[in-house]
Amino acid sequence: MDNRLLGLFLVFAPLSLLSFGGGQAIVADIQYQTVELRGYLTNQEFSDMFAISRAAPGPSTLIAALIGYHVAGLVGALVACFAIYVPSSLLVYGVSNWWQRNKVSPLKTAIERGLAPVAVGLIFAGALAVIRAAKVGPLEIGTILLCCALFYFTKVSPYLVVLSAAAAFAAAYFIA
Repeated sequence: MDNRLLGLFLVFAPLSLLSFGGGQAIVADIQYQTVELRGYLTNQEFSDMFAISRAAPGPSTLIAALIGYHVAGLVGALVACFAIYVPSSLLVYGVSNWWQRNKVSPLKTAIERGLAPVAVGLIFAGALAVIRAAKVGPLEIGTILLCCALFYFTKVSPYLVVLSAAAAFAAAYFIA
């Protein structure tokens, strides 16, 4: 097997088993493994692939296919997809069988309570990794906070907020 294909499998298969909270929970580790550790991508390439994977319909782990394709073409995309989906699917199948047989188990309750904060922490770590990779500055953070406040405290249309933010950034880009 090609070293790049083995490398892709070794990046995504273990992360598949750690993706509590969905694919967003492992974004920080994907960035670390593919940019910092293995050098498959630059931070800019990772940010671009992350943006594409979030904009496209489908699971947030679509980024694995994009990275696999970038590293080793179509076969790389297939290996990355296999590695990100199959191990966690097998784990979920096994755990769900146990889960159904032990509906009132104290262990089940402890697992549910214990994994919730882990999932939240992993999601925040992923967001921080993307922010660092994209070199987000105070202007972008301020825009995000303003948009969140508008969504939370008003009934402004999300489309209007997104269009306004895009127009403001376009104006700032052309002025600078």
